[in-house]
Amino acid sequence: MSISRRTARSVRILGVASASAALTLGLAGNALACNISEFSAVAKCDGTKGVISVTDKDPSGVKATVTVFLESNGADEKQVGEPQVVEGTREGVTIDFSEDWKPGAKYRVHVKAGNQVDKDIEGGLTTPSEGCESPEESTPPASPSPSEKPSQEPSKPSDASEAPKPSAAESSPAASTGDNAPSPAGDSNLAETGSSSNTGAIAGIAAALVAAGAGVMFALRRRGAANNR
Repeated sequence: MSISRRTARSVRILGVASASAALTLGLAGNALACNISEFSAVAKCDGTKGVISVTDKDPSGVKATVTVFLESNGADEKQVGEPQVVEGTREGVTIDFSEDWKPGAKYRVHVKAGNQVDKDIEGGLTTPSEGCESPEESTPPASPSPSEKPSQEPSKPSDASEAPKPSAAESSPAASTGDNAPSPAGDSNLAETGSSSNTGAIAGIAAALVAAGAGVMFALRRRGAANNR
């Protein structure tokens, strides 16, 4: 039984349509599949603590398990924390691993998502050249205020230190050599004037003067009385 030309044409059109649909579905499935290129990792600081952040931008939302390893000489030195599960979105979902990372350290980030992904993030992760600093280290010391700055002018010595101190000889008053000082008993003036041999002569002269004065007064009185008669 021969197939008409019209029937053959219809079958051909149906086959092309089926192939196109299958190709479209295949491309759509691949677009929704999880891919290692949708994962990224970065080392950053949370305050003074270091963290390693892994972001999943898988629009299909396939659950993926992420594990981070510190590398040394091309081999795993240790595992950082415990593996974490993430469900990505088109905008991206980020998970953090607490790690006190050192500057220039290298890490390997492994992703396992069902039967679709079982790989490391390409290129791995190298930490920045500067680590996380504490607030005391990052804040520069405050400069001293003008009132706290040391004075550049030398302190002036006090007057007391400049004035020379008098010596013991100058500070003590000189001994008085006047009449207040007692004379030796042998050189006393009283001894010279009170018991000298000149005392009798002086007394005799005085008595003679007194007698002469009395005689003159007596003569003057008698003369005056005679004149009155």
